[in-house]
Amino acid sequence: MQSQKGITLISITIYVIVMLIVVSVITVLTSYFYTNVDINSVSEDLNQQYTKFNSYFTEEVNKKGNKLLEIGKIDADTGDTIITQTESDTVEEIQNNPEDDRQTYIIFSSGNQYTYIPQNQAIYMNQIKIAQNITGCTFNSKKETNGKTTITVTITGKDFERTTTYTLID
Repeated sequence: MQSQKGITLISITIYVIVMLIVVSVITVLTSYFYTNVDINSVSEDLNQQYTKFNSYFTEEVNKKGNKLLEIGKIDADTGDTIITQTESDTVEEIQNNPEDDRQTYIIFSSGNQYTYIPQNQAIYMNQIKIAQNITGCTFNSKKETNGKTTITVTITGKDFERTTTYTLID
């Protein structure tokens, strides 16, 4: 008998089946990898937007002599101011509901106004967009017992929520 050398039909079939299994495993692992990268990039984008807003707002509250003039809401349809708190109000705290579909704003004595516009999902400083992909933003003010004014800002996005309290420097 002679020895059988070369590729047989059975060995080719086994080779093709093994290669199909290897390629499908690599495809599944790659799809999981890209899905996780995509989820992570959305989270990183919201963190970047929050950090950008935080840097502008922190600079604003740390300006010497800067005072809170007004916090309020604007009806997007009519343009009417609905809720307003001014510096002279005796109201201890103003609450803005994040599910509300109204623009919220805060104005400082420096002349800067921060406005959240839910239709654009963005926060503006005066007319400049400083944060985007934000699904909710609230500004709350409170006079503390030591006489200092604190401002609490809550920013929400997809699977993201940050609440920060700032104290105005006198």
